[in-house]
Amino acid sequence: MGEPIRIRIPNNWNPRAHQRKLWDYLEGGGKRAVEVAHRRWGKDDVALHWTASSAHEVIGNYWHMLPLANQARKAIWDAVNPHTGIRRIDEAFPHAIRETMRESDMFIRFKCGSSWQVLGSDNYLAQIGSPPVGVVFSEWSLADPEVWSQLRPILRENGGWALFIYTPKGKNHGWTTLQFAQSEPGWYADVQPATETGMFTAEALAEELREYKSEYGDDDGQAYFDQEYNCSFNAPLLGSYYGSYLGKARAENRIGVVPYEPGLPVYTGWDLGRSDDTAIWFAQRQGIAVRIIDYYRSSGHTMDHYAKVLQSKPYAYARGGHILPHDGSNVLMHAPDSLAVQLMKFFPDGVSVLPNDDIEKGIHAVRQLLPVCFFDEAKCADGLSALESYHREWDDKRKMFKDAPCHDWASHPADGFRSLALGLPKALQYTPPKEPGHIIIGGKSTVTMNDIWQHHDRQRRAGRGRI
Repeated sequence: MGEPIRIRIPNNWNPRAHQRKLWDYLEGGGKRAVEVAHRRWGKDDVALHWTASSAHEVIGNYWHMLPLANQARKAIWDAVNPHTGIRRIDEAFPHAIRETMRESDMFIRFKCGSSWQVLGSDNYLAQIGSPPVGVVFSEWSLADPEVWSQLRPILRENGGWALFIYTPKGKNHGWTTLQFAQSEPGWYADVQPATETGMFTAEALAEELREYKSEYGDDDGQAYFDQEYNCSFNAPLLGSYYGSYLGKARAENRIGVVPYEPGLPVYTGWDLGRSDDTAIWFAQRQGIAVRIIDYYRSSGHTMDHYAKVLQSKPYAYARGGHILPHDGSNVLMHAPDSLAVQLMKFFPDGVSVLPNDDIEKGIHAVRQLLPVCFFDEAKCADGLSALESYHREWDDKRKMFKDAPCHDWASHPADGFRSLALGLPKALQYTPPKEPGHIIIGGKSTVTMNDIWQHHDRQRRAGRGRI
């Protein structure tokens, strides 16, 4: 027998200068890291080589997650390093350290006893039975934030680590994750725009900006460049349906603390997904303002579960109405009755089912509603992130946006809000604002959001309500 092959881990790789701070944190035993960095920074390379090192120090299961499983195969499993012509996984995990490898489910078992797998945030639940001790959340700002809620307790219990790597995509959960990491002891948080790493000359960045503008148009091209290279959270996700509306809501201080107001009816807007994925928004109307006071999302439950969730709220019987989408008349969730009938067993009054309208009509209704909405930031955090992330896909071949929304994790929450917008009783007729911060009511008078706040301030002083 010949001499055993000795492999240095990481394999023929050392972190570059701009990657050293993150690498030193991880190598020093850090457990929670957020790296917001520009395109071509080498985020996935650092993550892959760190996983290889960690897998040989602590035996366990390791995951590399992207927003969608089909993205994961293209971006990680099949990806080739353009500088070397070698598959990225072969560079990080050379064949000499592998015991088995499965192409079908993108799985590698190492000779040391650890395993590594590429997953999407849309298909990770099937793997929960073999919990990970290390997880890379690649392109975190596009992933389903629910995945962290599911995996956080597991990693806390087993002392595992989590690495979030991404570029900004508006002020969604990517933004709130960074904000949390920057203020939480023990977390690592870093933002590295292209102007700080020295990887690009000013001329190269200017050329990139010109190409983005030529491909996407001046405004979208600038916004996309600012996200990808300047690490800006201010521009909404490219193709976002509601990003600019939520940006105005933040600018007008309409996202904050919005508690339940006793005496006002509570309405719920629902989406009922094919796999029992359900999203519910809770709203109250106060004059021309709509108070979005709560949000709930879960999956894999019967209607009894969601009815009990509603009953557990302090405003369960504040009579308003429960607005279901058109498929509320379908027989699902393993019961002989339609979903609407199932819900009516708990709430006999006020359950309605919307007609099967065109999606564009619903999107238009949401855009009309958002300028007068006030959101409770804490209770609606995941729902707000979904609204921010709901977008049209870009067609690379045709160089234009597709007509239909991208169907991903944000679809169900956005569809639930569309139900709310279509079914919520209208106090007054209004049209979208023609000027920033203004709403035209009934085509006759103009009301600013400041006027709305002053109205509620007067109510507070009179002891009749609050926002």
